[in-house]
Amino acid sequence: MKFYQTEIQLPPFPRGFHLITGEVIRSISQIKTIRLGMLQVFIKHTSASVTINENADPTVRMDFESHMNQMVPENAPYFTHNYEGPDDMPAHIKASLLGTSVQVPITEGKLNLGIWQGIYLCEHRDHASGRKLVITIFGQ
Repeated sequence: MKFYQTEIQLPPFPRGFHLITGEVIRSISQIKTIRLGMLQVFIKHTSASVTINENADPTVRMDFESHMNQMVPENAPYFTHNYEGPDDMPAHIKASLLGTSVQVPITEGKLNLGIWQGIYLCEHRDHASGRKLVITIFGQ
């Protein structure tokens, strides 16, 4: 079994949901050597997350952002963690709800995603710096 790992820093993205499948694939060229295996994407932050969803229609990503803002609003009167601004605590909650990692099967050197699936960076802060991802692949 082969294992490969790299860490990348994405450029800053505005708040919202962004397709990063291409960046992930380009970051680890060894994926072509894996016939059967797995890819894991892990984000090293507590106020952003990763998930897998629709890759074709950008309104899906817009609706995700709208819904998450309704579900976890800013300036909730019960938030006590507000040192970094009104978007900080909601960003932590959103990141916990969506998660810090995704896994995708690798088949014949390619991600085995569904036709309409892509990997998202979910940026929950208004003014975030570039996010760090650990990309790991393993298999035979």
